[in-house]
Amino acid sequence: MVEFTAVIGFGSLLAGFLGALTGLGGGVVIVPMLTLLFGVDIRYAIGAALVSVIATSSGAAAAYVRDGYSNIRVGMFLEIATTIGALSGAALALYLKASVIAIIFGVVLLYSAWASYRHQEHAMDVQPPDRIATWLRMDSAYPTANGLKQYHVRGVPLGFGIMYIAGVLSGLLGIGSGAVKVLAMDQAMKLPFKVSTTTSNFMIGVTAAASAGIYLSRGYIDPALAMPVMLGVLVGSLGGARLLAGAKVTTLRLVFSAVIGLLAVEMIYNGFAGKF
Repeated sequence: MVEFTAVIGFGSLLAGFLGALTGLGGGVVIVPMLTLLFGVDIRYAIGAALVSVIATSSGAAAAYVRDGYSNIRVGMFLEIATTIGALSGAALALYLKASVIAIIFGVVLLYSAWASYRHQEHAMDVQPPDRIATWLRMDSAYPTANGLKQYHVRGVPLGFGIMYIAGVLSGLLGIGSGAVKVLAMDQAMKLPFKVSTTTSNFMIGVTAAASAGIYLSRGYIDPALAMPVMLGVLVGSLGGARLLAGAKVTTLRLVFSAVIGLLAVEMIYNGFAGKF
């Protein structure tokens, strides 16, 4: 038991580190790690991942808000959609087979890896202003090597709709849906990538807490499993948050795409093979 706890804690530390750097929330690595490497039932893995997602958000989000990266207005507004979606997804997960959940998990990650890899920078100067963003005063600035850089928020209705889907995936898969949140804010709402990842970390704790309550009521959160996962992810997320400021966006995208792409293929294969 001691060795098992230590190994899971170390793996969770790496997951939290990657989750803080990319906005994934750690759960995207935790669920495959627990199910594929340790044979944990996928629903218990999702329960532990949701707890870790809350820890990641608590650890990394505070640092990002302090440093001026996270857009709190955008995050608070979009949390309405993700919370409603998370409750829907968590209820749905209780009635689906484990192999079906694994295949959905893999497909979502595979698409996220592809979309992030083929990303093209958006031209902010030619984009018309968004009325909702202007009304809610979402436009802001974030720190760069040359000082604060202003940016505008676009596509608020589209981003809100995608965030509902992200919430459903969070409750269904226990991944915090950081992958979908980042892509929604980066592609649909045209936020800078570092703002997208940090705002995603700010949001995922609330989204995960909404669905974690349902898993807890059904007995799918095991404290003996969730505790080392939570502690490892918390420590890793703090380290990732410190490194983000000097990291290159191109490198983040490559890491983001490569890791979740490999995990996606493995999850889909094992789902079809009925190994869950």
